[in-house]
Amino acid sequence: VQLQASGGGLVQPGGSLRLSCAASSIEGIMLWDWYRQAPGNEREVVAQITPAGSTNYPDSVQGRFIISRDNAQKTMYLQMNNLKPEDTGVYFCHARSYRRYDYWGQGTQVTVSS
Repeated sequence: VQLQASGGGLVQPGGSLRLSCAASSIEGIMLWDWYRQAPGNEREVVAQITPAGSTNYPDSVQGRFIISRDNAQKTMYLQMNNLKPEDTGVYFCHARSYRRYDYWGQGTQVTVSS
């Protein structure tokens, strides 16, 4: 499975961005996530969607980020609203198969700054 992330950029605080993650295949994929990594920090999960469509978010982005999935388009999205400077980082899409294989996209830079 190959993942291609896109949609990052420079945005002012309070602005919005939508990230996309196009997959070469969704067959056998159990879990989809978005992670971010800020400079000097470890990679952290910011949104997760299960096969049933349940979503999970850490407190830091709850109410501002929305993860979604379009199976027909084999694409996952991350709608990010009311962005803050602390949301700055490289965002990676990730998928885990039922066989516990992990797949990563190449990352897309998000910079929140005035």
